[in-house]
Amino acid sequence: MPEGIQSTVARYDAIIIGAGFSGLYQLHCLRDKLGLNVKLLEAGGGIGGTWYWNRYPGARCDSESHSYAYFFSKELLEEWEWSERYPGHAEIRRYLNHVADRFDLKRDMQFDARVTAAHYSDTKQDWTVETEAGERFQATYLIAAVGCLSSANVPNIPGRDDFAGDWYHTGRWPHEGVDFSGKRVGQIGTGSTGIQAVPVIAETAGHLTVFQRTANYSIPARNGPLSGEFKKYMRSEHDQIREVVQTTPNGHPFRISDTPALDVDPARRHALYEHAWETGGLRFRAIFQDLITNKEANDTASDFLKNKIREVVKDPETARVLSDIDHPFAAKRPPIDTHYFEAYNRDNVSLVDLRATPIERITANGIQTSDREYPLDIIVFATGFDAMTGTMLKIDITGRDGRTLKDAWHAGPRTYLGLQIPGFPNLFTLTGPGSPSVLCNMPVAIEQHVNWVTDCIRHMREHDHATIETTEDRADDWIAEVNRAADATLLPQANHSWYLGANVPGKPRIFMPYAGGMDRYRTICDEVVENGYDGFVLTKTGAEAAAD
Repeated sequence: MPEGIQSTVARYDAIIIGAGFSGLYQLHCLRDKLGLNVKLLEAGGGIGGTWYWNRYPGARCDSESHSYAYFFSKELLEEWEWSERYPGHAEIRRYLNHVADRFDLKRDMQFDARVTAAHYSDTKQDWTVETEAGERFQATYLIAAVGCLSSANVPNIPGRDDFAGDWYHTGRWPHEGVDFSGKRVGQIGTGSTGIQAVPVIAETAGHLTVFQRTANYSIPARNGPLSGEFKKYMRSEHDQIREVVQTTPNGHPFRISDTPALDVDPARRHALYEHAWETGGLRFRAIFQDLITNKEANDTASDFLKNKIREVVKDPETARVLSDIDHPFAAKRPPIDTHYFEAYNRDNVSLVDLRATPIERITANGIQTSDREYPLDIIVFATGFDAMTGTMLKIDITGRDGRTLKDAWHAGPRTYLGLQIPGFPNLFTLTGPGSPSVLCNMPVAIEQHVNWVTDCIRHMREHDHATIETTEDRADDWIAEVNRAADATLLPQANHSWYLGANVPGKPRIFMPYAGGMDRYRTICDEVVENGYDGFVLTKTGAEAAAD
């Protein structure tokens, strides 16, 4: 323990880790609805969760703003006004700070408090949480609101520390920004983050070299300011928007067509794709009912999008590399962009195909591939995250009988509903592995999870239950259901997908999110409650147990 830190332990009913969408709403529910004494601990210096750290050039949401919000408060919906179709990182942070101020949440939040350990006591039936600074807290309930995309994946490329220039990871971007003016910039990665960053970096860089391992689809966002008419619609139709996002598989403000792609003649199908391309955004996925389940249907969308890349990119070889995509459309997270492919028509942007010429090492001067060395002043790692599990596994979490989370998840994450882990009583994971999470518009999934956890804790207190814990058998059954849902789609066919943990060397290959749809998942969670928390073991308090 660092010198000067007191060993006193502060006592709370609940400890929440993380001040993003999940943590803020969970704090509000437990404190203001249940009247609990709650402390929220946040590693960063402010509110925002993933948006506190992700401030890279071009960072913005890929869910439409009128759905990327809380729906629990009519007053909040009426008083907040988004400015763009797809909000940028700064506007999202302003929104979350507005929520925190409106509900007076900051008084129970502690920033710059990175949680390093959480240990469960079998005898006391509570959790002791410790921060990097050595502060200790005890609580009956521990809620991990750490986010699915919060642990930056910095590849351990040989020579990385020898680089004489500056390097940055998009998920840990300097808050003061980075000046690319006239610099030779190398960007590694062309997933959602990289696709957003390329056009913006290219505007000021002397030269931008993009190092691509896996070619990716992307659809124009067609982002822009919201019209007065649309803002009026947002304010007057909250109930309708809420009903749509809460009853669709992906939690977005539009419904997926019931029409199979191959039931439409080719000319009509092409016209529908063209209209969706011009409309922009993730609505492209909703044109036909079976794009994510039928490979032949998916090929029609994939071929259309590959042809669009070849139409936009002028250099034939660059277009070939960018359109040489090895997975079905939407089998990986489908990015949306603002002039991404157009950026390759600039004189100061070039593309390196890492399949043909892999990176061998980083040198003092730049990046050495099997073909040549690229002199650089700045390297940007747009290499994503150790998704779904990374942040949890960085914390020393020990459950019942001294079992560590690292041991429990050595072969991949095991949960029931993405809400609880067997062997870890009273630990709730918000949008954890095994839940729809990243396959969904996140605030919609978050509200459902927080509401479920809040109702569960209310039930426990009303019935004098001390602990709740899922079982090994039920976790096994749920893993089988997660795999069944994934195998009913084309999602597992993307070899380098972070849905499988494939972007992190050594990480177990297991499909982590639940692909059965947010609407179906909501029904399952409701049925669990209706059946007396089926799949969970609830124990009574010491006094009640003795009376029995």
